[in-house]
Amino acid sequence: MGFLTPTEPPFEIGEWRRLPHLERIKPLAQDWAVNGFGTPIAVYLLYVVKLILYAGGGLLVISATTPGLGLGHLSSWWAEPIVFEKAVVWTMLWEVLGLGAGSLPLTLRFSPMIGGVLYWLRPGTIRLPPWPDRVPLTRGNTRTLFDVALYAGLLVSLLYLLIAGETGGKVTPEAPHSNLLILLKLSPVIGYPGGHLDPVAVGVALAFLVALGLRDKVPFLAARAEVYGNLMVVFLFPLSNMIVACQLIFICIWWGAASSKLNHHFPFVVTVMISNTPWNRSRAAKRRLYRDHPKDLLPSATGALAAHLGTVIEFTLPAILLVSQGGTLGTIAVAGMIVFHLHILSTFPLAVPLEWNIFMIFGLLFLFGHYGDVSWSTLDEPLLIAILAVTCVGLPILGNFRPDLVSFLPSMRYYAGNWATSQWLFRKGTEERLDRALVKAAPIVTRQLEKFYDEELIDVLLYKGLAFRSMHSHGRALNGLSARAVDDIEEYDVREGELVAGVVLGYNFGDGHFHDERLLNAVQRRCGFAEGELRVVTLESQPASLRAMRRAGTANRTDDGRQHYRIFDAASGLIEEGHVRVADMIVQQPWLDRRPFPVHE
Repeated sequence: MGFLTPTEPPFEIGEWRRLPHLERIKPLAQDWAVNGFGTPIAVYLLYVVKLILYAGGGLLVISATTPGLGLGHLSSWWAEPIVFEKAVVWTMLWEVLGLGAGSLPLTLRFSPMIGGVLYWLRPGTIRLPPWPDRVPLTRGNTRTLFDVALYAGLLVSLLYLLIAGETGGKVTPEAPHSNLLILLKLSPVIGYPGGHLDPVAVGVALAFLVALGLRDKVPFLAARAEVYGNLMVVFLFPLSNMIVACQLIFICIWWGAASSKLNHHFPFVVTVMISNTPWNRSRAAKRRLYRDHPKDLLPSATGALAAHLGTVIEFTLPAILLVSQGGTLGTIAVAGMIVFHLHILSTFPLAVPLEWNIFMIFGLLFLFGHYGDVSWSTLDEPLLIAILAVTCVGLPILGNFRPDLVSFLPSMRYYAGNWATSQWLFRKGTEERLDRALVKAAPIVTRQLEKFYDEELIDVLLYKGLAFRSMHSHGRALNGLSARAVDDIEEYDVREGELVAGVVLGYNFGDGHFHDERLLNAVQRRCGFAEGELRVVTLESQPASLRAMRRAGTANRTDDGRQHYRIFDAASGLIEEGHVRVADMIVQQPWLDRRPFPVHE
């Protein structure tokens, strides 16, 4: 790869463009296995700069707006509860502005490089209410001034919490950390000397977040409410509950994610992610992740071991953190989980949840490092326990058994590979209608890329995205289903649903519910595609199964694994639905060497 130019494709582009659709995917998937996306070095540096701005900006804002703090005395105040509270607020603000996950070129967002605030402060853009038929005053899919006001209210309330939202005194040397528990217990009476966030102001921010989410689920999920929203709920209660309650939220995040990875999809995720690691330049090491590169790109024993090892770590180390309550063993577990998050960070996964990993590292040091010895008995608010039981345990369980009802984010199915996905097929020449008919802040991706690359290289880059999807287990199914969606796929431009969501909604983060038939209906209302001009294939996540769990470890344990699919035409609606079996996905190559792909209607 070059500093400003992507890696040259391993073929002559003119000849490649004359190949059939799946044959165009094949050499790019084979190249991804050893080169990843081939992203220019400058792009990675851009993300590094962004992370510095996130971390450095947070330090500056928190130290400048909190009485008694100063950058020159960082070591004396970094572990104050008010610092952690404001770090949560700062990170939510950063994410809901669109500066965090889903931004910059690794999500094929080039000009502008962010969405978020550019869309959600703009009336007329598309919004996606989660339950328009059940929640009053949420029908419709056009952003109004009221929606803009809700989003602006959330931003202002978060800014207020950062600047003037604390109560209590300033941080003083007379409030040593060894006396933390005494201070926490006395805080309702005397006020914590280091201050803490005003519960009323926190409640206002959460009210704006919930109201906004009922009108539009996209900015709600972009705010990472399942992480930072849950943590802010803790701040509504007496400060004495904070440490243990926040520890339990972190444990639920890790265990929820680890549990969701007990599937046949996850090894595909890990091999694809490691192949894209910018610091790993060893093509030989990357080849070993696959059975027989370039002919067989199924995960090898090495690739599967890497995946399962990560899952074991994510189960085991948090369990140690939970029961050790500090000490040498707890310190080792903290160090291990820091390495775990640093590894994820260093791979630059394409959804780029980089700030989240940095926050989790800070949370590890704060909650399990500095305050790892806080007694569980300090969590004594029944209502708080009940709320966290619902949001941190109940929702993930529901989301795993009914993934059609709950986004993979509150389901805590991060990196699991078991995601809802979609592909959009535009008859050639019709995709430009999105630019003419929709109110949005960014043109379609081909127009964004025209500022940097010629037409032939743009085609390669878009197909590299399709190759990335094809290397996941569900990508095999999407390729097979897309062939069923249209008579001749060569007459269509095949686009990732993620790509469409990023342009139309201003945010994409691996959630296929952002670009399913609900977005299609909103687009069709504005664009009026004729019959056959736009077809969309949606594939739902694989639901958890008690029967499959009972049979786990048997030779035919994938027999019950299936994923529901639907094929829509923009003009005429649903034209086909059925299911595909996971067992058929995990034996296919990305380019579908076994055709046709079996479906069950």
